[in-house]
Amino acid sequence: MTTHKKELGKKIQETCDWIRQKGKPYPKIGIILGTGLGKLAGHVKEDFSVSYADIPNFPVSTVQSHAGKLLFGKLHGKDVMVMEGRFHYYEGHSLGDIIFPVRVMKELGVKVLIVSNAAGGMNPEYEHGDLAVITDHINFMGVSPLIGPNDAKLGPRFPDMIEPYSKRLIDLTEKVSREQGLTLRKGVYIGVTGPNLETRAEYRFMRMIGADLVGMSTVPEVIVGVHAGLEILALSIVTDICLPDTLKPVNIDEIIRVAEKASAKLNALVEGVVEAL
Repeated sequence: MTTHKKELGKKIQETCDWIRQKGKPYPKIGIILGTGLGKLAGHVKEDFSVSYADIPNFPVSTVQSHAGKLLFGKLHGKDVMVMEGRFHYYEGHSLGDIIFPVRVMKELGVKVLIVSNAAGGMNPEYEHGDLAVITDHINFMGVSPLIGPNDAKLGPRFPDMIEPYSKRLIDLTEKVSREQGLTLRKGVYIGVTGPNLETRAEYRFMRMIGADLVGMSTVPEVIVGVHAGLEILALSIVTDICLPDTLKPVNIDEIIRVAEKASAKLNALVEGVVEAL
């Protein structure tokens, strides 16, 4: 075993041991809340929570609207672990830092990972505030979080990405959305590094290669989730419309406003899925 493997395994164990001293978590479902989507945490019957800043080996989120807190409790009677805010490559974090919480989730017992994000919509059928379930992704970040020595205890050297997003969970989410009377889009997400938004030419290219949604997160966590053997569901709120010929300037405050306005629909959908699991 290399030093790298020992360090990663040791870090995961140290972090989990520290968390277990704060409470007795038995999460089966892990939830990562993205930009403007923190209100779901208020629906969790909290057992205990800890700030990222206090957790050993955890980075700290610098993004506006991210609370930076790890929450343990129950949602519709199911044990959950909720990340109120995530980490992004554009903040200067290493990919190892970005995906570290997913490793901790797995070690604490999580089986199902639900990821949410705010995304730009490149599909002309999408509208502001639409919800979309991600069916597949394109990694346009130019790097994989699995580069480097592989620890077989954490996952295989060459994880198969034929179904990174669980068809079972997608079907279940569609069923719940119909029951709730929600419009749910389906699409392919393309992950970019950011923090700048894309040019008209880039949007045209991304659409041409099959992407419906674009964002600056999610892909690293999903790749590691697949590596760890988790069953994954990912949902986006379409916060801005990215059609090259009608493109308008957008800013983070507007994106957050749209995300917060649509968050009630997303919260209800995630709660319905958790209840049905």
